[in-house]
Amino acid sequence: MNVRIHEALRRTQYSVVKDDAGLEEVCRLRYRCYRAEGAIGDSSSQMMSDPFDHTENCVHVAVQMDGKTLAAVRLHLVTPLAPISPTLDVFPEVRGSLDEGQTVLDPTRFVVDPSARKNQVPLHFLTLRTAVLATMFYNVDLALAPVRSAHVAFYNRYLGYRTATEARHYPGLRKPVQLLMSEGRAQRMAVLERMPFLGPVAEMPGADIDFPPLLEIRPPADNKSTDAA
Repeated sequence: MNVRIHEALRRTQYSVVKDDAGLEEVCRLRYRCYRAEGAIGDSSSQMMSDPFDHTENCVHVAVQMDGKTLAAVRLHLVTPLAPISPTLDVFPEVRGSLDEGQTVLDPTRFVVDPSARKNQVPLHFLTLRTAVLATMFYNVDLALAPVRSAHVAFYNRYLGYRTATEARHYPGLRKPVQLLMSEGRAQRMAVLERMPFLGPVAEMPGADIDFPPLLEIRPPADNKSTDAA
């Protein structure tokens, strides 16, 4: 494992956001991050939120380092029983996978505090772990990545995602996004062979994430995970 990432992971904790105070902290972090990149306009609330933050298939994960929340990501587990996510609204063609009974993970609002970037802390990789671990825990068939064009090469290179669509307008953002996809367990395992720190790390059980099971929205055949996080 890369020494810098290994040391950063030892200082990192992951928590599923379960209350309003935690979500407010995440929304304020989002606002700071998106404003720093010029991706959104000014807001008197200094928070970034939308109705998708409260759907039944939504899971918010905060990433703390040295006790301070420095990153976060929002996950939607999309199934035939819960065909709801922000990316499906922009790229409705993904719904064809749901018609085939597949389970889809839609990670959005991926943010890393600008201070971590300035200090060269590899939180972008450690935050990516959240989505990778979620695909394992929920035994996901298809993982989405709605990203700006500038980030496409990163996802292609490190995670093996393929570009699925042209760039489109994404509600609330000033810059368009493209849809990338990753399909199946084989591709997931190939990524973990190259970068095992993105998956479970045996010597750091505290780096696991206590995902909620979301059994009420998962088809019966999906209620058993094959790769527990």
